Amino acid sequence: MNHNLQNTKRSQANAQRNHHKITKFRHRPLDMRLHLRIHNLMVKYSTSLDATFAALSDSTRRTILITLQRGAASVTELARPHSISLPAILKHLNVLEQAGLIEQKKTGRVRMCRLTVAPMQQAADWLSLYRVFWENQLDNLGKFLQQTDPKKEENKACRKQPSHPRRRS
Repeated sequence: MNHNLQNTKRSQANAQRNHHKITKFRHRPLDMRLHLRIHNLMVKYSTSLDATFAALSDSTRRTILITLQRGAASVTELARPHSISLPAILKHLNVLEQAGLIEQKKTGRVRMCRLTVAPMQQAADWLSLYRVFWENQLDNLGKFLQQTDPKKEENKACRKQPSHPRRRS
């Protein structure tokens, strides 16, 4: 009997500790929960592709990349066409650099940026897999539509004829 009482008290104490942890967790700000993400282990995650597409999701960053296609440019040159502050441009450049899309090199007081190829090539390779899939799907749809074209004579015989002629008023 004494042993069962100890187990009951022990389980109640564990329940209280767990309840405290749960309520404490509920009151944490959202950014504190980021490290607790649960990933499906069956899905292959590519953090570099995620970072590339996240960086490409902003129009300012895409414009910066287009400018860098012409060659290396200073931060001032990259900021010139945009109506945002220089610190905001620097934040965009840091996102692009973290994604591996650009490299920055500081010489004296001038920070030069240049485009890097590898992440864009990886994204293009990933997209090409889906391009092939959708091209095949559209080809099959085109073949199906050609076979079922109502304007062709051979398909008219397959169509059901009206049982009574239409009356004109």
